[in-house]
Amino acid sequence: MQHVFIIGSKGIPGAYGGYETFVDKLTEYHQNNKKLKYHVACKSTENGEFEYHNARCFNVKVPDVGAAQAIYYDIISLKRCCDYIKKNHIEHPIIYILACRIGLFIGHFQKVIHKLGGKVYLNPDGHEFLRAKWSAPVRKYWKISEQLMVKHADLLICDSKNIEKYIQKEYGQYHPKTTFIAYGSETRPSQLADDNKKYQQWLTKMGLTPQNYYLVVGRFVPENNFETMICEFMKSKSKKDFAIITTDNNAFLEKIEQKLHYRSDNRIKFVGTVYDQELLKKIREKAYGYLHGHEVGGTNPSLLEALSSTKLNLLLGVGFNREVGEDVALYWRKDDGNLASLIEKADAMKSEQIASLGIRAKKRIAEAYSWVHIVNMYEQVFLQD
Repeated sequence: MQHVFIIGSKGIPGAYGGYETFVDKLTEYHQNNKKLKYHVACKSTENGEFEYHNARCFNVKVPDVGAAQAIYYDIISLKRCCDYIKKNHIEHPIIYILACRIGLFIGHFQKVIHKLGGKVYLNPDGHEFLRAKWSAPVRKYWKISEQLMVKHADLLICDSKNIEKYIQKEYGQYHPKTTFIAYGSETRPSQLADDNKKYQQWLTKMGLTPQNYYLVVGRFVPENNFETMICEFMKSKSKKDFAIITTDNNAFLEKIEQKLHYRSDNRIKFVGTVYDQELLKKIREKAYGYLHGHEVGGTNPSLLEALSSTKLNLLLGVGFNREVGEDVALYWRKDDGNLASLIEKADAMKSEQIASLGIRAKKRIAEAYSWVHIVNMYEQVFLQD
């Protein structure tokens, strides 16, 4: 049996970030696999262990140490993994680290893990050092940390071909061993009927009607280009609404209001967050179109979900998004007026054209990004030695 220790996610079940969903799906689809045993670190306020999807989940108590919390969590998780491997005489374990937070410490841990007969696998995530939310010193730390993580990893599993290219180009001096396994998506439709009470009440509350709104779902941060999307939508002559499902960020919201005065445009609707996954899927399915402005990172979960649910997708034309969307989506640039013009073209598209795009988008996800396909690739990588 191959033991795989996963650290870096907030844990399972119940958290719905990209890494958390990935770990949840990986353990779900492999829960009856006798060749693999997963051990998952879970961030908590108390220590303890429990079973979930046949994985051994171990809570790691993390004190409130501010910005250093995530680094502390990864280090303690790694130490706990090493202690468990040693105590239980586990042969050839794999430690799979999600994200590049602990570069300054990874050299030490790599020696310990190699001594125990194990290997260090790394998912480098996206370009964390480019995110606008970080200050200059923090961005510098992320970059140095990334460099050291790449240097000391035995294998890097990149969830984007563009990230894999970047790793090989940027850190060629270390001759990194890399492979590409994308993030996954569910391909089934929402279980909610069109006349479902929950969905209908949500529409009424938000002042929306099916097939008459564009949608975006994502964290409300600058690098997801909400400002550009709102500005361009306001410039467009579209009669449809723009529904924005996002996290709270009042300071950023006020900044956009002062700049764009979006509140004067009743088409722009901030509709809060939706954590009910079936309802969210239904909202995607019934949108006229989906706007995607993510610019930093690998394969983005919200993009995969949009392509598997919404027929018409308008994506920012950066490498990450084009890699996923290929020819089943429309693309826009950040130039003044470009997206506004594309929205008007999208409004005028014939229903047959939109239906065709939707069918091809679902096919693209089913063939390259379904969870079944993704976890099968992980099984091959984990069992290849």
